[in-house]
Amino acid sequence: MFVERGRMSGKRDLFARRRRELGYSQEKLAADLGVATSTVTRWECGRADPHPQQRPRLAALLEVTAPELDGLLNPPFMAPVHRAAPAVIDESDDMKRREALGLIAATALITFPFGEAAAAPVAFVPSDDSGILANAHLWRTFSASRNKHEAYPLVRHRLGVLTAELRSVTSERARNRLCGLIGDLYQLAGEVLFDSNRYTDAAQCYTLAAAAAREAAQYDLWASALARHAFVELSERRYDSAEAILTAASRIAHRGDNRLSTRHWVAAVQAQAFAGLGLLQACDRALAEAEQVRGLTGPVQNGGWLRFDGSRLAEERGTCYLVLGRPDLAEKSLLNALKTSHSPRRRGSVLAELAVLSAHNGDIEQVVHFGSASLALAGETGSGYIAKKLGGVRPHLAPLLKDDRIADLHHHLSALQHAA
Repeated sequence: MFVERGRMSGKRDLFARRRRELGYSQEKLAADLGVATSTVTRWECGRADPHPQQRPRLAALLEVTAPELDGLLNPPFMAPVHRAAPAVIDESDDMKRREALGLIAATALITFPFGEAAAAPVAFVPSDDSGILANAHLWRTFSASRNKHEAYPLVRHRLGVLTAELRSVTSERARNRLCGLIGDLYQLAGEVLFDSNRYTDAAQCYTLAAAAAREAAQYDLWASALARHAFVELSERRYDSAEAILTAASRIAHRGDNRLSTRHWVAAVQAQAFAGLGLLQACDRALAEAEQVRGLTGPVQNGGWLRFDGSRLAEERGTCYLVLGRPDLAEKSLLNALKTSHSPRRRGSVLAELAVLSAHNGDIEQVVHFGSASLALAGETGSGYIAKKLGGVRPHLAPLLKDDRIADLHHHLSALQHAA
C-alpha cells in the first residue's frame, strides 16, 4: 500500500504560513497563479490539491523547490489518505520507490538555471550520440518487454548516470542537452509506473519530464510529457483536468517540429478527454486532426518518447465511441484494432473494450471469449494497465450474472482487482 501524496486530512498551516511570510494574501496568490481565490482556500484547508501543471509556478511564487513545496502540502505529521496499488514490481518496491523519488528531488534541484554565483566545475560535454542511443535502447527494451516493469532497474540506473553528469556540467549547450535526455528518460520512468497503476508517482515523473524539456526548449518533448500526464487524469476520469493539460500541450506542440507527429498525437489524446466530457463533435474534430498524421512524410516518430504514427487510431477511435455510449460506432474500430494490435499490452486493452461492447450487446459467448483472453494477458504480463481496463468490464456484467460462465469471469476479474 502506498501513500498518495497531496490529499490530507486537516489544514495546511505550513503552506499558509509560507504564503503570509512572503506577503501574499489568498487573493493575490490566486491572481498570480490565474486561479480562483476559493481554489487557494481549498488548498490550505486540505480539501484540494494544486494540479501538477500548477506546481512549478506555485513553487516559484513561494520561493521553494518542488520537494519543499511537497513538504508544505504534505508535512510528515499529517496523515495522508492511503490507496492500494498493485505490487507488480517486486518485494523491494518501497525501497525502489524511495530511490526513484529521491532522484526526482535531486534532479529538480539541479536542473534550474545556474545562478550568478554558481561554482565552475570541470565542464562535461556529452557526445552527440551516446545519450540518445542509450535512451533509445531503454525505450526499445520497454516496448519489447511483456512485463513492462522489468525495465525499471535499467531506467533507474540511467537516471543516476544522467543526474551525476548534470552536477558537473557548465556549458549551457551541454546542460540543455542533458535536460532533454532527462526529460526523455523521466517520461519512460513514468510509463513504467503508469503501467503499474502508480499514478501519483507517474504524474511526478511526467511533471519533471515537462520541466526538463521546457528547460531544454524542446517543444515536442515538452508537449509529449504533458500528453502522457493527461493519461493519468483520463485514467482517473478527471476529464476537465485532462482537457486543460492537453490544451496547453497542443499549443506547445504547434511550436515544435511540424514534420513530427506530436501535435497529431496530442489531438488523439484530446479526443479521449472530449469523449469523457460527452462532446461527440469535439471528439470527432480531434480524431480528424489526429488522422492527418497519415499525410506526413519522413520519420514522424522516433520510437522513444514519440511513438505515434496513426497505427493505433482504430483502437483510440473505438475507445472514444465506447465512452460516448455509441457502441454502434465503436465495434468496427475495435475489431480493426484487434487485427493490428501486436503488443500484448495494447491487445489486452482492446480485448477488454470488446468485452464491454459484447456485454452491451448481450452476447455472452463474446463476453467470455474477449474477457478471458484479456484476463490471460493481464496474468502473463503483470500489466496494471490491462488490469485497470478489466476493472471497467465488471460493472457491465451485472445483467448477465445468471449465466455461470459470466459469473465465473466476474469472479476472476474480482480476484484480479483484489490482488491489485
